[in-house]
Amino acid sequence: MEVLAQSISVIAPSTVPAAILGLIFAAAGDATWLSFLIGMLGLVAVSYNINQFARRSASAGSLYSYIVKGLGPTTGVLGGWALLFGYTLTGMSTLCGFSVVSHELLSAYGISLSPLWLYALGASGAFLFAYKDVQLSARAMLFFEGAALAAVLALGTIVWRHSDFQIDVAQIRLQGATPGGVLMGVVLVVFAFSGFESSTSLGEEAKDPLRSIPRSVIQSVVVAGLVFIFMAYVTIIGFKDMSADLAKSEAPLSYLATELGWPRLGAFINIGILLSFFSCTLASINSTARIIYAMARHGLMYEALGTAHDKNETPHIAAAVAATITLIVTTSVYLLGASPFESQGYFGTLCSFGFLTAYTLISLAAPAYLYKIGEGGKGALTVSGLAVAFMLVPFLGVIGVPGSELFPPPAYPNNLLVWIFLAYMAVAGAWLASLKILKPRKLPDVLRANGIEGAYRASASTVSSDVN
Repeated sequence: MEVLAQSISVIAPSTVPAAILGLIFAAAGDATWLSFLIGMLGLVAVSYNINQFARRSASAGSLYSYIVKGLGPTTGVLGGWALLFGYTLTGMSTLCGFSVVSHELLSAYGISLSPLWLYALGASGAFLFAYKDVQLSARAMLFFEGAALAAVLALGTIVWRHSDFQIDVAQIRLQGATPGGVLMGVVLVVFAFSGFESSTSLGEEAKDPLRSIPRSVIQSVVVAGLVFIFMAYVTIIGFKDMSADLAKSEAPLSYLATELGWPRLGAFINIGILLSFFSCTLASINSTARIIYAMARHGLMYEALGTAHDKNETPHIAAAVAATITLIVTTSVYLLGASPFESQGYFGTLCSFGFLTAYTLISLAAPAYLYKIGEGGKGALTVSGLAVAFMLVPFLGVIGVPGSELFPPPAYPNNLLVWIFLAYMAVAGAWLASLKILKPRKLPDVLRANGIEGAYRASASTVSSDVN
């Protein structure tokens, strides 16, 4: 359960119907549930490719190690940098969300704290959990996200019961929906699932990782997907009897709870969302730290980052670096004039570039890896092709296509975000090129290191604990 909690917490499924469902509805309308279904099925295909590695090997390096096995060290290292970008920016986005919800809850009691204090509180609290014990942090995430999901699903049931559990024919028939709207909904849905594979970073700490991690990768997508589909369906039903417009609602669940006479449940949901944002920040720091830890052990980063705490058996130095970067960047962006709500959106869009790159590379790496070990086949190639084709949709949705009505280019300043990611990857590429010149044996060593870790092994030199 703790391994599953890691992936579920990065997805933070309770925050999607509570915060961004209105945006998806604005694009897909009564076909919102279909956008979620298509997104879930597409990411199941990506999960299949990830599990080609996860059921055969385990490492703290997550997708970085897997891409190295399939596509070689150069592409693997670049994929690792993209994944680090995704996890780190996810932690920044959810830390901003933590600040936004904290401010709203405290304001109800006449308390006002600067976002800087809230950033510091969230980042330092997440680091303490990540530093102390991975099992403790995993159980904390399980509790926080579980409480939030329970409240969200309880409200969903209340909303559906209020309508006498009616079957919404308009949604079943996709009334008024267009293919373009459904695809734009899928773009947002993929972002909602980002980080579902994060349990792979617990490869050296999980019990029976070759079984528990592949299960968690698939289960996180399916569990979150079913929650999304159900909540989309009942929330749309609930708003059809209301004066407010779901497409323009920033907090649809709180609104429904109040209108249906359950204000305390709405308040509890807000607390749950706060905890969910915190657990997502914690999960992102956990994943970032373990990828840094693995890359440092392979000689790609400062050696001290590849050490584990003697007592806690956690990558404490890497976790401190991950938490510090998260805090410094969010603080800097606020001081430059962006509100926590604006920053949440910017960081959320930026993180998608890292995940989309990593998901595309892992889908290309899977059939190559199977071919290398003599287990390739048409089935693996087919699923790989479907996953890569699926990932093109959110890519086009994020960067836009000039002159396209389906995928219009984003407006300023969002049109600059892709260039930030490209600049980051250019720096990573330049660093990698210099590494090839100055230390030509380093990348072959990375390939050998990931080969050695091809089968799970516990040793005194690796992080090891009793996470289930």
